[in-house]
This record gives sequence, structure tokens and C-alpha cells, in this order.
Amino acid sequence: MDPRRLPGVAKVTRDDVARLAGTSTAVVSYVINNGPRPVAPATRERVLAAIKELGYRPDRVAQAMASRRTDLIGLIVPDARQPFFAEMAHAVERAAAERGKMVLVGNSDYLDEREVHYLRAFLGMRVSGLILISQGPSEHAAAEIDAWDARVVLMHRRPDAIDDVAVVTDDVGGAQLATRHLLEHGHPYVACLGGTEETPTVGDPVTDHVEGWRRAMREAGKSLEGRLFQAPYNRYDAYQVALQLLAGPDRPPALICATDDQAIGVLRAARELRIDVPGELAVAGFDDVKEAALTDPPLTTVASDRQAMARSAVDLVLDDGLRFTGSRRERLKQFPSALVIRRSCGCGG
Repeated sequence: MDPRRLPGVAKVTRDDVARLAGTSTAVVSYVINNGPRPVAPATRERVLAAIKELGYRPDRVAQAMASRRTDLIGLIVPDARQPFFAEMAHAVERAAAERGKMVLVGNSDYLDEREVHYLRAFLGMRVSGLILISQGPSEHAAAEIDAWDARVVLMHRRPDAIDDVAVVTDDVGGAQLATRHLLEHGHPYVACLGGTEETPTVGDPVTDHVEGWRRAMREAGKSLEGRLFQAPYNRYDAYQVALQLLAGPDRPPALICATDDQAIGVLRAARELRIDVPGELAVAGFDDVKEAALTDPPLTTVASDRQAMARSAVDLVLDDGLRFTGSRRERLKQFPSALVIRRSCGCGG
């Protein structure tokens, strides 16, 4: 064992690496940080060999203090227990790793004060940037972002209060696709399971899903009266709502849910009430979480390209440019939605 690695021996420094490699500490720094200046391949190999031989580990805290920025990206989500946000967080983590960054995740729990708490905490850690899946109107979050002059990219939803660049999916268009598809099966109408009274009226994906349903119904000349129902986003509470809805006298022939989690709760309620899906009730969701393919029957849903959205968000939060220029519309990066057809809608696939 190298004596410099024994307990009680002074920590290996960048100077030690430079001496062993026969180069300067600046060159060692360029190799470790992949820049800002190029290093000849042979020299790079000598430096890497010296790092391996000495067991050198860069002091990331010192690097962060010098550059006033860490190799961290902050990610704030409403609730990482929900499959959609869990899969989104995983996609962001993978995209960040491709850029040599790590991700810190904070759960706002749909509370304004928790969102602001994590904003302050992550920005105080000098993260390289912050990706925010906001939980609501976010006036306090907007003030916090302005106070820090922070590098922030919104993802999934874009509250009116925050004007930073946003990476979203076509929520209205996706819900229209699903509603039209259900109507094409010959149902007299399609009901909608939307959000709750607390769901924001502007900039929220669930609100946009409901708007897409409305547009498709109006296009088909169908009445909307009495056909929009409220339910929390998660499967457990949606299951309780569905039990009452499906057991009542006005059970709908087809139902589009604002989230897959709600749709999974609906399928459970239908099974308990011995309602055949899709024979007596056609169901569609939104998000295409992995579990959607494993429900009984498999769930027809609307998918977004979460991997592409995550890469876009990470690239935007790390690179200068579009975030601080152009109109609000020009700083919106929207990805298309796609209908994923399975058996819950009545198709045989």
C-alpha cells in the first residue's frame, strides 16, 4: 500500500498528483474538470494514472467554494411517492448523470411553504440549477426565485406567477386524443374525473386535461352538464370517489381520468362492484406510468416522452440562453402527447 494512503498520513493533494505525473497543478485541474483548457492525450493518461496510484479524491466542497457552484441539481416535486413523479425524478437523475451532475430531491407535499423551504435550501447549497415541478400558484416561490436570481427551469406545469423557461407536454391535446378515441367506440358521452376544488385554474396539467376533454366533447356536439367529477390525484382517494360514482344511478358509459393513478383507483372500484371494463365501462387515463400496462384490463392512457423532457430540462438549467430571452411563449418547450391504446377502452390490443 502507498504510505500516503495509510491512516494518520497527510491527505493526498493535487500537488502530489502533479509531481508524480510530471506536470502542473493547473493541468491536473483541467483533467479533473474536463477543461476549461484541452490536455494532450499522453499527459491526460499520466495524470489519470497518478490519480489512480495515489488514490486521489478531489475535494468537491473546496471546488464548489471556489466556483460558487456545486455539481448538484435541485429537483422539487409535489410527491415522489406518486408513480408519475417518481418516474419523472428518475428520468431527471439519469439525464443529470449524463452531464456529470447529481440530483437532490425535495417533496413539497403540495404545500407552498414546503416548496419555498426547498427552494431556499437548494439555492443556499449553490446548486448548478434547479428544476421545479411546482405544486400550485407559487407566488411565494416566484418571489424566492427572483430574490436569488436563480437558474430555474419549470417542468410538467407552468404557474402564471413564475416566468422562467418551462418544459411541458401537450396536456390539452393529449386529453382530446383520449376523449375522441372513447367517443369513436360509440359511447353516447364520456365523463371526466378531474381534480379537486383546490386545483389551480391556470397552468396546471390536470386543468388542461379537463380542458382537452371539454374541447373533444364540444367538437362531438355532446353536453358537458353533470359529466365532470372531482377527485384527488391519487388512486386511494379516487377509488373512494369511484365507488360512489359507479354505484349510482347515473354511471357513465365511459370515463377519462386526469391521471393514471385515478384510473387505477377506478378500475379497482369497478372490479369490486362487478362492473365489466370495458364492456360496461370504458376507462382511459393520463401519464402512462409503468403500472398502466399491468392493470386488469391494461389501461389505455396518454403518454409523454419523459426521458426527452428530462434531458431538455437538465440541458436548459445548465446551459445559458433561452431561459432569460424571448417572450413567455418562446420560452415554453412543449413535447407532444401520444395515445397508448390498451384494452380498458374497448380495443382488443
